[in-house]
Amino acid sequence: MSRRPLPLNAIPAFLVAARHLNLTHAAQELCITQSAVSRKIATLEAWLGFSLFDRHARGLHLTAQGAALLPELKHGFDHMITATEKVCQSRGAIRLKAPTCVMCWLLPKLVMLEQQHPEIQVALTTTLNHNTQLDNFDVAILYGPPLKNGYTLFDEALTPVVASSLMKTGSLSLEELSNFTFLHPTNTNTDWSLWLRAQQCEIAMRRNQHFDTMDLAISAAIQGFGITVADVTLIQSDLAMKRLVAPFSRTVKTGAAYSLIHRTDTLAPAQLADLVAWLCRL
Repeated sequence: MSRRPLPLNAIPAFLVAARHLNLTHAAQELCITQSAVSRKIATLEAWLGFSLFDRHARGLHLTAQGAALLPELKHGFDHMITATEKVCQSRGAIRLKAPTCVMCWLLPKLVMLEQQHPEIQVALTTTLNHNTQLDNFDVAILYGPPLKNGYTLFDEALTPVVASSLMKTGSLSLEELSNFTFLHPTNTNTDWSLWLRAQQCEIAMRRNQHFDTMDLAISAAIQGFGITVADVTLIQSDLAMKRLVAPFSRTVKTGAAYSLIHRTDTLAPAQLADLVAWLCRL
């Protein structure tokens, strides 16, 4: 009897978990849940017939069999990545990495690019990681302090936004903010506190919901879950389509920016410079 096919989609979960020895950190890198990482590893272990990790309260430890298998699987997986990269380069596809929070700004520009310049092919990958490395990509959009070796696409400037259905009147006072659930784009109150401090205002934030990214907080605000602070550039389409209302004209800069970096070596794909110019121009 032939053996069931190797569950290839479980191998990245094993490789990342083996590097971190922590399911939570592996889930964050893979942009999936911790339980999904566990299920993928369990599927691979069931196929192999032995355990890859010993589970402990403080994290994971590779079993002897898992440690022996790790370099072989890593070598094979790296070989597959190299092979696919060669194919992408031969087709002229430009590999673009961008954080999920910038999608509402980026996607319309990529749609317009495809319509006006169909010869430029872009392979987009989203991430929650804001590190300043290109990794295996040709160009990356990053969030954080402005970069000396990159292009600043726009500075982050925050303002409160809320669904129009939650606005009882056409305006909103600072004092009325305390009637809402405060939606935070991070696991802290930093962004809201920064905006309120700039208004020289203290508001009791009695009800709070925290999200991992700004796009999730914006989506929750659109659904009427509460009021959030959001970057004015990222919400332009939502404001134009009346999905959100910005009740205050005042914004505050956080000191962070959305920046772009790209490869500069001789192996960079053709038309990379055209894509960079397009994104920096729009």
